[in-house]
Amino acid sequence: MPTYTMKNKQTGQIKEMILSLSEREQLLAEGEWIQQLATPKMVTNVTGTLKQAGDGWKEVLSKVKSGSGSHNTIND
Repeated sequence: MPTYTMKNKQTGQIKEMILSLSEREQLLAEGEWIQQLATPKMVTNVTGTLKQAGDGWKEVLSKVKSGSGSHNTIND
């Protein structure tokens, strides 16, 4: 289920809630809570993309380099 950032109209309390769509709609219809705009979550990748792509991708890059001509600027 998705996580929604909700704000209580009376107290100003901001709370993250895990709700189904129908639960969210019911909560909003009751009028006590409003939905805040979503804030982006930081997603990082600590490993390189070549490591994730696997050996097959390295082979493709090698073929591209070998076929790119003698004065290419493609790194190994």
